[in-house]
Amino acid sequence: MTAARSETAIFGGGCFWCLDAVYRQLRGVARVESGYAGGDSPRPSYEEVCTGMTGHAEVVRVTYDPSVVTYRDLLDVLFTIHDPTTLNRQGADVGTQYRSVIYYLSPEQQGEAERAVAELEAEGRWDDPIVTAIEPAPEFYAAESYHQDYFARNPGQGYCRAVVAPKVAKARKQFLEKLVR
Repeated sequence: MTAARSETAIFGGGCFWCLDAVYRQLRGVARVESGYAGGDSPRPSYEEVCTGMTGHAEVVRVTYDPSVVTYRDLLDVLFTIHDPTTLNRQGADVGTQYRSVIYYLSPEQQGEAERAVAELEAEGRWDDPIVTAIEPAPEFYAAESYHQDYFARNPGQGYCRAVVAPKVAKARKQFLEKLVR
């Protein structure tokens, strides 16, 4: 039996708790890790990132089996669960740490991300232009352990009920055929 091939994707789309909760539910996703990328200081803490002074974005690093879930599938999920037209903001979360960003790890990922954005722009899904940055993957720093799988461990927390749960529900409805059963 051949071992499954794995690839990695890194996305930012607001608070990493939302992205983490949704990507964990997809078939073919082996691991999701919340963290920070794109800033200037090494090994930033959550408190430092929250100030907006480190330049890091809250991101998730997704390890997946491309024979089960494709990079394009992951992009489609990203563009379903966050607003790619708001610069440095998702809902009430404001600051560069909440920016919409795709960090590519290969020329193929870069091309697929650029195609996805161009297709979505042509489709006219949003009234405003997409501001999602597409950049080479910088160093990834794992977030503190209490941020990992946050939604599953804190479903009754106010932010989880008000913000994360609706995004999870939207993704479950939109991508039902791609969910872990």
